[in-house]
Parts: sequence; C-alpha cells; structure tokens
Amino acid sequence: MAQPQPKPSLTPEEYLAIDRQAEIRSEYLDGEMFAMAGGSYAHNVIVGNLVGEIRQQLKGRPCAVCPSDQRVHIPETGLYTYPDVIVVCGEPRFEEDHLDILLNPVLIVEVLSTTTEAYDRGKKFQYSQDIDSLVEYVLVAQDQHRVERFLRQDGNEWLLTTAMGLESTVSLTSIQCTLDLAEIYDKVKME
Repeated sequence: MAQPQPKPSLTPEEYLAIDRQAEIRSEYLDGEMFAMAGGSYAHNVIVGNLVGEIRQQLKGRPCAVCPSDQRVHIPETGLYTYPDVIVVCGEPRFEEDHLDILLNPVLIVEVLSTTTEAYDRGKKFQYSQDIDSLVEYVLVAQDQHRVERFLRQDGNEWLLTTAMGLESTVSLTSIQCTLDLAEIYDKVKME
C-alpha cells in the first residue's frame, strides 16, 4: 500500500515569490499557502464603504487606510495575511525593500463570511494580537447589522464592545473615528 506523500513545505521566500506573481492572493502560515476566496457582493460593498468612510475622516491626519490588497506580516507567528481593511498611522514600516509587506497596522477590520468567520474570530485574531502596533481589531458581520470591536487594554487584554442596528455607531479609538452602521451597510441587502 502506498504511503501518503507529505505536503511540500514552502519557505517564506518561496511563498512571497509565488504570491507576488499570482493573480489570486494567498495567505501563508507554517509552510503552507492558503488561497483567499473571492468576497461576495455584500462583502465588497461593506469593504468599500469602510475604506471610504475611514479615509474621509482621516483626511489631513498622518494615517492611511488600505483595502485587502495590502499584505501584513506577523513575524512572531510567521503569518502573512491580507486583512479586509487596515489603517497605519505615522510612518509605515515594511519587512523589506518591496514595500508590500506592512508590519505596523494600528487597526485591522475583517468582514465576516460563513467560510472565514471561525478563522477571523479565532486563530487570525490570536495571531494578530502579536502585532505590537495593533490597537483595535474589528469584525463586521454581513448577515446582520453588527460590528464587534476589540480594543487592546493594559496587560494585553482586549475589551469587546458590540454595536447592533443601523442607528448605532462604532467608535474606533485607535484612529479617533466614529462610523455609523448605516454608512457601513449602505447599499447592502441582508438576506
């Protein structure tokens, strides 16, 4: 009987060489690449709304918002990931000369889907906590009007606040912005 072949393990350098040439972005952890699934229409509208609202409020301030094409590396865990929305304040720090691997986001936002929710809430949030600059981690539902915000406290504890309903707002302390859920979910139909 044939023995199962072990999965080939990629080095971070091999992953980066492949990912930089690929049409579809992939995350990387422990020698494996994981292709990112395309987002639904609702997912993409929510991301666009978030980027637009945050950018508008950051005008004239030393912070920049980036959508999901910005790779983030967490050296402590080895994870290379593409959050849905990130904000970096001050001078961005990059891993190498390519300027495509950000190391110091202050805010990460993930728009949840049925296929990514467990990972975004679990391991991805756990790994993201190792980013020294990260102050807030935000989860945005796409099947209900709900935003969960985790704010780093002293002692590396995280405080959860939840905003529900279109009349609600969420305060993003790390970047001194307030978002209306009505704007986050503008043009999004709940199924």
